[in-house]
Amino acid sequence: MNKNKEQKVIYYSDEINDEFSDDSIKTITIDENYKYGEDSFWWNVKRFFWYRIITIPLSWAFLKIKYHHKIVGKEILKPMKHKPYFMYGNHTNQMGDPFIPGYVCDLVYIYAIVHANNVSIPFIGKRMKYIGAMPLPATIGATKNFMDYMKLRIEGNYPIVIYPEAHIWPYYTKIRPFLDLSFRYPVQYKLPAYCFTNTYQKRRFSKTPKIVTYIDGPFWPDENLSAKEQKKDLRNKVYNAMVERSKNNNVELIKYIYKEKENNEEKK
Repeated sequence: MNKNKEQKVIYYSDEINDEFSDDSIKTITIDENYKYGEDSFWWNVKRFFWYRIITIPLSWAFLKIKYHHKIVGKEILKPMKHKPYFMYGNHTNQMGDPFIPGYVCDLVYIYAIVHANNVSIPFIGKRMKYIGAMPLPATIGATKNFMDYMKLRIEGNYPIVIYPEAHIWPYYTKIRPFLDLSFRYPVQYKLPAYCFTNTYQKRRFSKTPKIVTYIDGPFWPDENLSAKEQKKDLRNKVYNAMVERSKNNNVELIKYIYKEKENNEEKK
C-alpha cells in the first residue's frame, strides 16, 4: 500500500466507539417533537428541490472533480429497481459519505439513518431531512416516530442506507468490527441487504486518491434461523464482503495506530 512520508497518524483505543470527524457541533436532541418528514405534496416539492436541484449537481461535481469517483457492480441492483432494500456502507469520508449512496442506488430517492449531528448543522441541518436524513432517536417517543417513518419509506419502495460502523474514520482502509444491531431491520421487514465499500486508490497525477466503490449482495435473512441468529448471520455476510473489497485499497493517507502499541513503543 502506498504511503506518504508526511503521513498523518491517528491513535485510537476503541474501534467501535472512537470518532474522528472534525465536527464541533452542538447536537440537538431527537425527541418526540422532531418531525422526520411526510408524504404531502409540498413536502415532496421541497424534497425535489433540495435533492434534485441542489444536492445532485453539487455532489456530482465534488465527487468527480476531487475523487474521480467510480462505482463497480451497479448491475446487481437492477432487480431492485422500485423495490425497498437496505444498503450498508463503510464510513470513511466526511464530505463524500452523505452523497455516495445516492449514486450507488442510481439516484433514486434514498433515506439514510444518521447521527443527530447531521441535522444539527446551522441552516443546512434543517434541510437534511429533504435529502433523506433520518437521525437516530433519543427518546421512546422519537423511536416510535422513527420506526413509523422508516415503515412509510419502505412501503414507498425506497432504499434505506446505514453506516454500521457509526463513526467516521477519515480515509480508513480497513473495515471496523461493527455490531449487528442495525441488521434487525432487514430481518424485521424480510428484505435483502446489500453493501458498498469505498476504497482509496492511486491516481497517476494527483496526491488525492480516487474513490472506487464496490457493491455486493443481495444478502437475505435466513428464515431457518432465529431472529437473533439472522441478525448475526446477515452482519457477518456483509462484514466479510466489505473486508474482501477493502483489500482493493492501495493508498493510506492516514495511519491508524492502536494506543496500546503507541504505549509499547514509548517504553522501548
